[in-house]
Amino acid sequence: MTQHFQLTGGWVEVVAGSMFSGKSEELIRRVRRAMIAKKRVQVFKSHLDNRYTGKFAVGSHDGRTVEAIPVDSAAQVAQRLDPDAQVIAIDEVQFLDEGIVEVATGLADQGVRVILAGIDTDFRGEPFGPMPRLMCLAEVVDKLHAICVQCGMPASRNQRLINGEPAHWDSPLIMVGGTESYEARCRSCHTVLRGDQPSLL
Repeated sequence: MTQHFQLTGGWVEVVAGSMFSGKSEELIRRVRRAMIAKKRVQVFKSHLDNRYTGKFAVGSHDGRTVEAIPVDSAAQVAQRLDPDAQVIAIDEVQFLDEGIVEVATGLADQGVRVILAGIDTDFRGEPFGPMPRLMCLAEVVDKLHAICVQCGMPASRNQRLINGEPAHWDSPLIMVGGTESYEARCRSCHTVLRGDQPSLL
C-alpha cells in the first residue's frame, strides 16, 4: 500500500477513497510510524469533521485517534505550520479549498513529507474539491476501497441517504455524517435521484 521505492527530500502522498475505506486509519498509521522514527510531526484536520473525536483529533471508524489542529482553509494551515516539522499530515482534505494544493507542493519543495487523506468523489460520484489535483501532483497515491453494503463488491462511491432514501442530485455538496447518512457502494449499486427518477452513475 505504501511506496515501493525510496523517496528523498520532500514529497506528497495521498490516501484517497470512499467513506469507510480506512483512510483516516491509514493516515494515523503513517503518522505514528513517523513518530516512532522520531520525526517532528504536525497533524491538521478540517474543522467540519468532528464525528468521532471532537475538534482536536483525527479519528477513524475503529476508534484510533491522533491529536490534530482543526482548520477551515489552506491559509490557516499555512499560518499554523510548525517551521521545524518534518512530516505534515492533513485529514479530510477534500473539505479544504484549492489553495491546499500550493501549500502541500510548497512544503514538499522545502523537504517536508506531506500526507493527505480524503474522499476522492462526492455523493454524486464526481471529483471532490482539491483531490483531483492533489492526486495528480503527488508522488505516491493509494486508493482504498470499502465493501459495498448492497452486493459485497469493492466500493468506491459514497451513497448519501436522506430518511433512508438516495439523495437528490441537487442536495448540498457537503453534509457531514456517518452510517446514519452514508453507505459505501460500488458503481453499480450507487444511486442519485434526478427529478423523480433514480439514475445509476
